[in-house]
Amino acid sequence: MRNNNYCVIMSGGVGSRFWPFSKEGKPKQFLDFFGTGRSLLQSTFDRFKEIVPVENIYIVTNDAYAEMTSRQLPELKEEQILLEPIRRNTAPAIAYASFRIRAVNPNANIVVAPSDHLILNVGRFVDDIKKGLSFVEKNPVLLTLGIQPSRPETGYGYIQSGEEQEDGIYKVKAFTEKPDYNLAKKFVESGEFVWNSGIFLWNVNSIIDAFRKHLPDIIRKFNEGKELFNTPAEKRFIDKSFPFCRNISIDYGILEKADNVYVNISDFGWSDLGTWGALHDISDRDENNNAHLNCKALFVESSDNIVAMSDGKLAVIQGLEDYIVAESGNVLLICKKNEEQRIKHFVTDVKLRYGDEYV
Repeated sequence: MRNNNYCVIMSGGVGSRFWPFSKEGKPKQFLDFFGTGRSLLQSTFDRFKEIVPVENIYIVTNDAYAEMTSRQLPELKEEQILLEPIRRNTAPAIAYASFRIRAVNPNANIVVAPSDHLILNVGRFVDDIKKGLSFVEKNPVLLTLGIQPSRPETGYGYIQSGEEQEDGIYKVKAFTEKPDYNLAKKFVESGEFVWNSGIFLWNVNSIIDAFRKHLPDIIRKFNEGKELFNTPAEKRFIDKSFPFCRNISIDYGILEKADNVYVNISDFGWSDLGTWGALHDISDRDENNNAHLNCKALFVESSDNIVAMSDGKLAVIQGLEDYIVAESGNVLLICKKNEEQRIKHFVTDVKLRYGDEYV
């Protein structure tokens, strides 16, 4: 069974919410946030090679990150790095990987995972992935990992669970995008909702059937060149066809519409590391709730801050409360933590006023 199990790591994002650490030229998945000597992408790869053979791991990333990916993951062959010529969200990327894997193994069971999440309990994570792969091998379903919520979090999507199918795996009633605080509080109190981790499992035929039913325009595009997958002509076909795929997420395009979606309720110390605030929450903090990464820091009359600087620099922070202070290269960001959603807008404004050099 192990040889029928595959992993697709999604690694094409820019991570603009982590600017200026994460920039267009080197997004957050290629960065070592915690000083471990391994980037987020490398850490994700390390987890999955405990579950599936290295030759069954595929990375989907942007053309611009081909060399960086190869350099960070030298164990992978060139054909295991699938390059998107343009960003088109997760649904086209997953369709591409699914056709590629089916050309190699028409019985493949696939786990799809982001490249930039934090997993604290790797042993429990490995057990849940193995259980999920076994479940989707036996059942024509789409399975997601749901995380038992610890607080009313407004930055995550939620999954409402229904009837239990087998130990820890439930039929999905509904998906809900990021709610406001009051709704998130009701979700957590109800006991019926879990966080959507963005980690999915299915058999290759189950997901292609789902594309055929819910996103037929995308499936038609890939069907046009299905005989070219796993041949030298594959990349030329992708470069020509991929840009014409609809820009849509797998959640919105398929999972929210399909009637065969299940959730495995998990608890393995997960964070999507989507924001500076999320990073602050899982970082070591002092008695005043201040955190610092990759640098030294002296906090004076300050609390609830996160400071991140490059090259072991020293930051002296006085009189700040609930701020992000992030420096990388030629950019310094000082931003209220509770307004960090504006960072994407700052990046756009900087690009318009000062050009690509700073983004």
